[in-house]
Amino acid sequence: MTKLNIGIIIGSTREGRVSPQVAEWIKGIADSRGDANYEIVDIADYKLPFLGTTDGSEPGIAAWNEKLFSLDGFVFVAQEYNHSISGALKNAIDFAREAWNNKAAGIVSYGSTGGARAAEHLRGIMGELMIADVRVHPTLSLFTDFENYTTFKPAELHLTNVNAMLDQVIAWSGALLTLRK
Repeated sequence: MTKLNIGIIIGSTREGRVSPQVAEWIKGIADSRGDANYEIVDIADYKLPFLGTTDGSEPGIAAWNEKLFSLDGFVFVAQEYNHSISGALKNAIDFAREAWNNKAAGIVSYGSTGGARAAEHLRGIMGELMIADVRVHPTLSLFTDFENYTTFKPAELHLTNVNAMLDQVIAWSGALLTLRK
């Protein structure tokens, strides 16, 4: 069987963001498993306009949808901004519809409370888009997993949760593949 393609989606575009560090850490863990093709997908690279403010002809919109269609599952790196996901992540999610359908996703969140509230909002959005979100959810604290809130230094205990989440994303992504064929 061909390996699944899993995108690790960086959910922030802010200047000085720490989410690329988290995404690289997840990718390192994921790549060492050898069970899928993992790639980092940075929404900032697509330069998406705000939904509804243009005619939709920007090349980044088509490229974003093509990328999502090429993936079998996702891991969202979700930071908590004002008790929810970032506006940039919500905007990027809204620029696609069918590309999300019948795929699985995990969430790795961070914030003052581990990003738990952002993850719960993201789960509701995923349900509407027919994304099957997995149960295991690694939560990272800005206070204990980041030095000076800027340098990512995760506690060792997160490794177990990331691997368990990836196990579920792979299992569900493989099962949902049959619905997309």
